[in-house]
Amino acid sequence: MDGDSSPATATATATADSISNGLKSQSLENQNNNDNVEKTINDAMKVNPVRQIRVKLKLEELNWDNSFVRELPGDPTTDLMPREVLHACYTKVSPSVEVDNPQLVAWSDSVTELLDLDPKEFERPDFPKIFSGALPLVGAMPYAQCYGGHQFGMWAGQLGDGRAITLGEVLNSKSQRWELQLKGAGKTPYSRFADGLAVLRSSIREFLCSEAMHSLGIPTTRALCLVTTGKYVTRDMFYDGNPKDEPGAIVCRVAQSFLRFGSYQIHASRGKDDVDLVRTLADYCIRHHFPHLENLSKSDSLSFTTGEGDDSAVDLTSNKYAAWAVEVAEHTASLVASWQGVGFTHGVLNTDNMSVLGLTIDYGPFGFLDAFDPSYTPNTTDLPGRRYCFANQPDIGLWNISQFAKTLSTAQLINDKEANYAAERYGTKFMDDYQALITKKLGLPKYNKQLISELLKNMAVDKVDYTNFFRLLSNVKSDPAIPEDELLIPLKAVLLDIGKERKDAWTSWVKSYIQELSASGISDVERKTSMDSVNPKYILRNYLCQSAIDAAELGDFEVVRRLLKLMERPYDDQPGMEKYARLPPAWAYRPGVCMLSCSS
Repeated sequence: MDGDSSPATATATATADSISNGLKSQSLENQNNNDNVEKTINDAMKVNPVRQIRVKLKLEELNWDNSFVRELPGDPTTDLMPREVLHACYTKVSPSVEVDNPQLVAWSDSVTELLDLDPKEFERPDFPKIFSGALPLVGAMPYAQCYGGHQFGMWAGQLGDGRAITLGEVLNSKSQRWELQLKGAGKTPYSRFADGLAVLRSSIREFLCSEAMHSLGIPTTRALCLVTTGKYVTRDMFYDGNPKDEPGAIVCRVAQSFLRFGSYQIHASRGKDDVDLVRTLADYCIRHHFPHLENLSKSDSLSFTTGEGDDSAVDLTSNKYAAWAVEVAEHTASLVASWQGVGFTHGVLNTDNMSVLGLTIDYGPFGFLDAFDPSYTPNTTDLPGRRYCFANQPDIGLWNISQFAKTLSTAQLINDKEANYAAERYGTKFMDDYQALITKKLGLPKYNKQLISELLKNMAVDKVDYTNFFRLLSNVKSDPAIPEDELLIPLKAVLLDIGKERKDAWTSWVKSYIQELSASGISDVERKTSMDSVNPKYILRNYLCQSAIDAAELGDFEVVRRLLKLMERPYDDQPGMEKYARLPPAWAYRPGVCMLSCSS
């Protein structure tokens, strides 16, 4: 949640069509050369049929659209006083953070391409000032979004962008819409008692994890750049009455939309005066992000049986809001399944931290599993009940979808049967995606519930490193004739300090596993290639983040940049980088590294 505390990318290109168009325009000037022109076009297409020409824009040349501000009702008041904002989706507010010689820490090349931005723009002396909010960005129309949410299962009322200020939306050369947002840019009406600022520690974590998740193939908000403000921010990391000053920083986050479940909940919660805004905001989201739902017809075959009697059909073609709710549910289910696949634990799955586009959003106290522990939570605030622990994420995703569907029902956009169906689709989609993913992670020909259950039980008993185990598993040979005392050799680096009883348990499992593999007929080489494509070698372990933070707080940004490059290819072996795949050192288990608070 930004009040207190984040699609596949495509390079901005023009194809050989642009060559063709340019040459054809020349032919109009000289009709006599028409045949030669057409020949040149054809030759160009043959030699390089998809020639890509990068569009490179200066910051002042970005194509701003600002549809959120233009199409949705805003707050008539612009003062920053903490207050309840009624009948509005946003408040216009400019960054107010104080800076003193801000510095550029790092930037993402792939996000730069998304925006058609010229990489040379990062060399501008005024770049850190622009992306710290100290200087305005030409064409931007800054605002803070109004939203609410359930926090730890309890309705919290209005929350909103308390330290995130959206600059606006940029349309790239492919007509893709990308919102740019500064996190830590100063107070807004939604800041409550907070200062609207962010520290370098949490900003590095968000910047790196946004890009690491993208490279893992997991839907996420992105990060263009990270700058320091040159000022200090006071934070009580452990809520123990011992605040300290930390370097301030700002991340420029990028997403197709920062709309959340809570963006709709807040308006439905306010009764008849604001409930119509749920429809307005739903129409906006569908128009810009789910346009295929605008004109559904019976031929789309979106009619399903719920198994509740004769009147059990849910016809999604007759209600775009119901079709939308189902898509949101399915995107969310796929997202959570992908988290479970790589061992990612979000840590704060409040409804205001759930994207309606199915993106990982708002990186606070997140963590990747080291030793496999289904009850792991990276959030000290979550410790009493572990509501948001790793094993609970699928159920919490369903609970959040149910709250979202209930919001649409309150606004009379969907009926109870459609709301229930959306929840049902979440469950089905999650199981389909998770079973397919875990089957591929194991290199199995088909899903084997018993084998997988036994594996996860063994991993939990012996606290096996989640990432390294699956990566090493691809080295197991599908040969039933391997001597029993050699079966565990490929896994010895992760099966540490286990006695005879546990060795016997693992040997028994590996035997069953090899039996399944040998029946598949897939070669060991082919299976290893497939398994390594879904089992990363490198993940953004908390201790790696902390190493980058420690160096950056001393003015050395190279570790941040090195980790960013490493995480761009998490599935590749990357010779010379093996140390980044090691098990965490002893110091990694201290508070503030393995676990963080919501203030982080």
